[in-house]
Amino acid sequence: MTDAQHHHPADLPPDELLAECDVRFVRRSGPGGQHRNKVSTGVVLLHKPTGVKAEANERRSQAENRTVALFRLRVNLALDVRARREPSSVPSALWRSRLGGGRISVGATHDDFPALLAEALDTLAACDLDPKPASEALGCSVSQLVKLLQKEPQAIAHVNRQRQQRGDHPLR
Repeated sequence: MTDAQHHHPADLPPDELLAECDVRFVRRSGPGGQHRNKVSTGVVLLHKPTGVKAEANERRSQAENRTVALFRLRVNLALDVRARREPSSVPSALWRSRLGGGRISVGATHDDFPALLAEALDTLAACDLDPKPASEALGCSVSQLVKLLQKEPQAIAHVNRQRQQRGDHPLR
């Protein structure tokens, strides 16, 4: 499977992802003093194809809140949407660029994180939640795969809930 065939919405460029969203501006409590409650700086994004939502209202400017909401939307898409993937799929160019010596190098706040998280979760799903073949398919160790999932607490919790429902031990 080529990169072109595997497209997860978390991997879309920001402008393309925004084009697929309903964007609402809302008044929210937060910083801003007198500015607050007079201007709708909060941003709520709804990804129309999937129904996944995200919002941000902690910043003073609409533009900053839109950037934060977009990042949160990409993480939520990574968590909630599975792109079909074969266990034998070659990792994406982005994944390979972040993999050095079997280690995945990315922080939880980096722009690449949601797409990498989506790819890890898609691969795990394709491998029936078994981290050994998933990590082999991704070219990293099981511990590196688990460390990536642990950078987003909802991701590791979700995988572990699914594993425990089947009687498998949780990933640690």
